[in-house]
Amino acid sequence: MQENMQKAQQELESKEVEASVGGGAVTVKVNGKKEVIDITIKPEVVDPDDIEMLQDLVLSAVNQALRNIDDIQASQMSKVTGGMNIPGLF
Repeated sequence: MQENMQKAQQELESKEVEASVGGGAVTVKVNGKKEVIDITIKPEVVDPDDIEMLQDLVLSAVNQALRNIDDIQASQMSKVTGGMNIPGLF
């Protein structure tokens, strides 16, 4: 099982997921190591008079992308462990 877990962890680290918010105004891509690897912001949402809205969109997109990768990791590890909940895997 340990070998399968190591293989699954390597596969997960190479995965990339995206999350978009605000109708695609902000898109964030993270990898399986939970590193933000790309942020795309549409120019029309950049309003110097409303920086707070842009900050909220970026924050929302990052958090959603991290939740998405967490869900993928949990699903993958569940397959490897046969549904056993092993604390500290991810």
